[in-house]
Amino acid sequence: MNVDQIVAWASIGESETLEFKRSTGERREAARTLCAMLNHRGGRVLFGVESDGRIVGQQVSDRTIEEIVQELRAIDPPTFPSIDRVPLDNGREILAVSVSAGQTGPYSYRNQAYRRVGSTSLAMSRDEYNRMLFERLHGEQRWENQPAAGWSAADLDTAEIVRTLEEAIRRGRAEDPGTRDPAELLRGFGLMREGQLLRAAAMLFGRAERLEADYPQCMLRVARFRGTDRTDFLDNRQFHGNVFGLLVRAERFLRDSLPVAGRVTPGLFEREDDPLYPPVALREALANAFCHRDYAIGGGSVAVAIYDDRLEITSSGTLHFGLTAEALFQQHESLPWNPLLARVFFRRGIIESWGRGTLKMVELTRRAGLPTPEIEEVAGCVTVRFHPNRYVPPQRVAHDLSERQQRILGLLEASRGGLALREIRAGLGAAVPEWEAKEDLSVLKHLELIEPRGHGRGAYWRLRHQ
Repeated sequence: MNVDQIVAWASIGESETLEFKRSTGERREAARTLCAMLNHRGGRVLFGVESDGRIVGQQVSDRTIEEIVQELRAIDPPTFPSIDRVPLDNGREILAVSVSAGQTGPYSYRNQAYRRVGSTSLAMSRDEYNRMLFERLHGEQRWENQPAAGWSAADLDTAEIVRTLEEAIRRGRAEDPGTRDPAELLRGFGLMREGQLLRAAAMLFGRAERLEADYPQCMLRVARFRGTDRTDFLDNRQFHGNVFGLLVRAERFLRDSLPVAGRVTPGLFEREDDPLYPPVALREALANAFCHRDYAIGGGSVAVAIYDDRLEITSSGTLHFGLTAEALFQQHESLPWNPLLARVFFRRGIIESWGRGTLKMVELTRRAGLPTPEIEEVAGCVTVRFHPNRYVPPQRVAHDLSERQQRILGLLEASRGGLALREIRAGLGAAVPEWEAKEDLSVLKHLELIEPRGHGRGAYWRLRHQ
């Protein structure tokens, strides 16, 4: 470390990872800052630099260093920062005290833990401290890496295990072990310890009937609501099974329940169907839900809910490791709550390992012309919410709708208020007889997609959600 480096840091100014102190007379404040940095991303304190970045230096002796070291001993658990002395031309020195992100936190200084917010060190609340402690312990002993008592390979779907390996080999994410023995493959996936299956193995490959009895939280809930709240169900089901099976069921429900927009490609005269939401974005959200949910919550689940104006994918558990809903839409590390499960998902090609799932959702929805998804943490759950940018006439309700019936729905949506029968016929084309238009309106009313308003010459039709 040299003067040029100090000058460069001083010119940047104070930040989450850098703080200036005029002299070691402020060593208590510096120790508090270093404690906060240990609980964050690490950083350094420069003694001999004014708060505005002016380099002034100070007289440094062996006693000065001893006083700093003594103050840092008040940090618990013990830490050993690096201390560098940088001489200046005026005979003074700069002291640079640096720490890395702590591995055994949370850290406290004089019995108080601190966190770093911008260039400020704030006292950590008891809830924040307990949460950080829980996350550290989670890395060593968590729900997924505990033995699945009473389980054996006979309780697992062998075909799914082999399918996972072969897909990993095809993607170049695993070497062929030369065997298809389930126990050997599970050991290779890190899902066995001392001959005992781990709970992650049950989550990934367990048979549905055994999972429902032993781990009822391996559950998927799906629902289609009429309108924009939970008052009226059109569909409401629950499924138990391993995460691969539940992922397939979730995707099938979305495929069967979401409306599809039809359009004719110019020049080809062929009809193309556009899904209301990008399927790959929904798959990313589902994969994240299964990977990051808290399986220790006995009544937990992954839930998929479709409303007239949005789609929500909810998982039990909260955000961890300092992540926030806002941070998930920025570059961030991949920090799965269930790393064993996430590692197998990665090998299977369901997720990537670089924390790009939420960023990929943003890219795909923007490319489709949709609003950016929302992420909300509330009541012990995390919800990813997708919004459409348009009304799409449904093709699948009780039965397939005709193209003309879909056109009527489209006309009513575009009207933003409703249309009289004569206006609907004009929009469809003069060749449509009045009795046929009335019959289509009757069908759509019976399906509760549209409703009449008014009487006589002032009567008109509108969509139920308008």
